[in-house]
Amino acid sequence: MILTERFHMLRSSLENLIRRLGILGWLVVLAEPASAAKALSIVFTCHSSTTNSFWQAVKLGFDDACGKVGANGQFIFVQNEGSIEQQVANMQAAIARKPDALITSLVDNNAFIGVLKDAREKGITVISSNVDATAGPALALREAFIGQNFIPAGTTLGKRLSALFPKEGPIRVLVGVSAPGQNWAEQRAQGVMNGLEEFKKANPSRQVTIEKIDSGTDLATVSGRVGTYLNAHPDTTAYFDMGFWHAGVAKVLKDRNIPPGKVLLGGFDLVPQVLEMMKAGYIQIEIDQQPYAQGFMPVMEVYLKKNVGLAPTDIDTGEAVITPDQVDSIMELSKAGKR
Repeated sequence: MILTERFHMLRSSLENLIRRLGILGWLVVLAEPASAAKALSIVFTCHSSTTNSFWQAVKLGFDDACGKVGANGQFIFVQNEGSIEQQVANMQAAIARKPDALITSLVDNNAFIGVLKDAREKGITVISSNVDATAGPALALREAFIGQNFIPAGTTLGKRLSALFPKEGPIRVLVGVSAPGQNWAEQRAQGVMNGLEEFKKANPSRQVTIEKIDSGTDLATVSGRVGTYLNAHPDTTAYFDMGFWHAGVAKVLKDRNIPPGKVLLGGFDLVPQVLEMMKAGYIQIEIDQQPYAQGFMPVMEVYLKKNVGLAPTDIDTGEAVITPDQVDSIMELSKAGKR
């Protein structure tokens, strides 16, 4: 009798356990979509096309960061390099899907105001990366900027390359404003001019000629425009580019059998073409702005805001000066897409 009662009690306990496990199983199944729904949705829209090797490093940083925090990330390029209209359209489409955060490059002070207002009204976190607005409502509509401080970076380039100018004789300098009207190009060019003005003040007896042109934003265009200038002015001392397109000018010099250093070259960003021409001696000074960090760090700031309550904050990704003797140590990171 006692054994029978114990058997029934054990059977009842097992049945209860099975029912509880069944319920727990259903709770797990039901919880899975809820857990998935908590994954952050983050969109990065930029003003560049997929052919721009610099932006592939930004995208890699973005993708890696999204993977680390389990976010659903989407990186959206424009079809035509530098197209503000296409970037605005991409932003509008992204905002319509109501992501948790929008990361974007603000190359113009006015073009993005309406779309940024719409994003903030929908409760979307907005962070600018790579390029920031310089004035106006857009500054208040984005919550932080992660990127280079362009004017000081341009000034550094102007100073460092001018330090390599010949010690005697006239100086002729060409400054290529890669995208006239866009914040990054104008600010860097202003910085370069600041650095060159310091050279002029320090050398009042020297004849210094400085000219600026719309140099363009692809290798072929820049090569053609600067190459034409060099034909007309074979006495050119140096060319400054506001991006990495002076790599094309370096190739022109090499193809014309002009010795490395005859025309000094300096610009921004460590794309493979630049590193190749630095190694060959045709590019003397390059300023790095760490594109991988510009993709990676905004995602981390979105994560901290959503999960810890920390407000996004500005991050200066720097103005590291790179010279040809450093190229070998950078090559492997460049091949990995991180520099």
